[in-house]
Amino acid sequence: MKRNILTQSEWRVIDQSMPNAAFEAKQSFAIDDTLCMFVGSGQSPAVARTWVHPRTIVLGIQDSKLPYLSEGVKYLDAQNYSYIVRNSGGLAVVLDQGIWNLSLLFSEKEDKLSIDDGFEAMADFIKKMLEPYGMKIAVEEIVGSYCPGSYDLSIGGRKFAGISQRRLRQAVAVQIYVCVDGSGSERARLVKNFYDIAIGGQPTKINYPEIKPEVMASLSELSGQPITMQTLMKNFYQTLGEFGRLSTSSLAPEEALQYEKDYLRMVDRNEKAFPFLYEQ
Repeated sequence: MKRNILTQSEWRVIDQSMPNAAFEAKQSFAIDDTLCMFVGSGQSPAVARTWVHPRTIVLGIQDSKLPYLSEGVKYLDAQNYSYIVRNSGGLAVVLDQGIWNLSLLFSEKEDKLSIDDGFEAMADFIKKMLEPYGMKIAVEEIVGSYCPGSYDLSIGGRKFAGISQRRLRQAVAVQIYVCVDGSGSERARLVKNFYDIAIGGQPTKINYPEIKPEVMASLSELSGQPITMQTLMKNFYQTLGEFGRLSTSSLAPEEALQYEKDYLRMVDRNEKAFPFLYEQ
């Protein structure tokens, strides 16, 4: 029988989905690392954290090895996008105020989770959350999308969400971006242009995606109706409440202390990924 890890005695909700220009993506990945420590040790129940960031390209570790990375990020600068290298799996994705992100954090202290356990839990949660819209959601790799993977979420062959995960400190952080509104193809075109410049026709050790912008779309485009962050958050709370008692919080004082350390690690990771930004 399929394991349902979504059912928890308590879900702790941390809502960081309100637009905030001072809240940068490096902070989000550091927060998830911190929460892994406290979820994994049993000091915190399972966590569901929602987050939104202004215009940012989140690169994967492999993206930091592109032959003309410095030229690629100059292009992103010119498009008024910031950029970071994350500490979880996958390749480049787009964040902006039309992209809703969710992290689900599970403990592995008592019971190990498979890679598929995490991916399937997130996919199942999003499908249930979007049931009111009556759209048939497929879970399969969408070739031609950015950051393609076996657990891409799509409708009619057009991808609107992608999942990654990070496993550390006896916990698993499963992270998804959901393209809520705006143009999915325009976002894909931005990433395509970045890769074209940063690869520059040179051979690479891994196969970066050959992006076809037309295979990506937002939920608003796919549904033919406006879907807002507010509506999505309402669906999120209603759905999560079906899997356990909800409590809301921010970081506890001891978590905030650990977060400062994890944030400095993210800063260090990014300084090493973009050394040309710090050269005199």
